[in-house]
Amino acid sequence: MSTPPSTTATERTVTSTVLTRSAFYALAEYCRDYALELAAHDQTRVNLQQCHQFNQWFRQVRNYPALAPSLRSLKSARPIARWQVMTLAAVCGVVLFFALGSRFPRLTHLFFVSGYFFLLIGLYFVPERLYGTTVEQIEGKVLRVVDTLETLLMSGSMEFTEAAFFQVKENLQVARRELRQQIDLAHRRWR
Repeated sequence: MSTPPSTTATERTVTSTVLTRSAFYALAEYCRDYALELAAHDQTRVNLQQCHQFNQWFRQVRNYPALAPSLRSLKSARPIARWQVMTLAAVCGVVLFFALGSRFPRLTHLFFVSGYFFLLIGLYFVPERLYGTTVEQIEGKVLRVVDTLETLLMSGSMEFTEAAFFQVKENLQVARRELRQQIDLAHRRWR
């Protein structure tokens, strides 16, 4: 009885999907709908659900060989929210204080506790975009995908009929307009 050979990470191949006209059309529609959906969320906050949704969709988009080269440098979203960072910092602090509390004199322990409290307050004011992907950054990533789709559409390699070409072009333009508007509004907020 033989066992099947195990595959290593280097032996595994990524399954790539051919980008058909119907898949391209569906991608353009999804970009339009996704841009409108992202507009309903706070641009400066990390939305974990949107990060996971983007990562799942982006994995599918990267499987298309026609899109992969231009999207290679685009990274997945980082679903790390402020409450997760604060909870981790608070739990680590409590564990450290209980573990090291009896080893130091009372005054030193009080100094560390108050310093750690101010460190937690300072950590709260660190912008979320430094450790997680905000909705605005997700919109920028989707905009890159829209630009790539539009470049591929304009190259004529998809061979759409005239009506389908203009429908796809309109979907991509609506997505681009909405994404650029939301990014612009997020930047104007701080002027």
